[in-house]
Amino acid sequence: MRLTGRTRLAGIMGWPIGHSRSPALHNFWLEEQGIDGVYVPLAVRPEQLGEALRALPVLGFRGCNLTIPHKQLALSIVDQVEPLARRIGAVNTIIVGPEGRLEGRNTDVFGFRETLRESVPDWSPNAGPAVVLGAGGAARAVVAALIEARVEEIRLINRTEARAKQLASELAAPATRITVHPWDARDAALAGAGLLVNTTSLGMAEQPELKIDLSQLPLSAVVVDIVYVPLETALLASARRRGHRVVDGLGMLLHQGRPGFEAWFGPPVRVTRELRAAVLTTLRAAR
Repeated sequence: MRLTGRTRLAGIMGWPIGHSRSPALHNFWLEEQGIDGVYVPLAVRPEQLGEALRALPVLGFRGCNLTIPHKQLALSIVDQVEPLARRIGAVNTIIVGPEGRLEGRNTDVFGFRETLRESVPDWSPNAGPAVVLGAGGAARAVVAALIEARVEEIRLINRTEARAKQLASELAAPATRITVHPWDARDAALAGAGLLVNTTSLGMAEQPELKIDLSQLPLSAVVVDIVYVPLETALLASARRRGHRVVDGLGMLLHQGRPGFEAWFGPPVRVTRELRAAVLTTLRAAR
């Protein structure tokens, strides 16, 4: 990588930020395309997010991604929010526009939809209810994507039930029934489901384990975990042993990064075997 006085800048803000593999993803694309650019990790405390975002145009950044815990807080900071991000209630991509105006977008819906299409192309929204664990920014994107796919029922489960009820109310749609279930009832909520998606941090490296009994989940159901450190979580390992088709978090990471990269750096990019290998190398090195 060669940096010059014309180097294009972008990055990712989070607290903490050490778990993110977005730098490996974007810098691979930059090198592959021969672009004079760099994508950097930016550790930003929640109380300093406003200052950090306002500094982007001052420092010459074209934009940034946002990860835990900034996705919802950013809504009240940026100058403009795209309709989808406003509906979801979470921003994961910032674009610096003319005169330094900040636009907030959400590419997680695109990322989830594309990884599901790529990994299980025969999955059908009519396969049965979808169970979603979590009620944060990622859960909102997954629920929005499932509504877009016309899943008839979504069973929403979160450790803080009030947050799940708020999400269900704010994303209510005529064609999809969203039901909220207590965290203690998560095992029973799997009965008859066609899809299980974990959007919580449970099972992530240095986080508590996700404890769930899959025995009531039909073997035809697809199990998705958006956690990608480790790549195979205990949930996915357990589901694989039972015979479920499983989808890890790497695909969503790779696909959600595409729209931001194209907005900051220009050329369209693809998810390739070489890209996956490069990001997997950084995942293994971080163990």
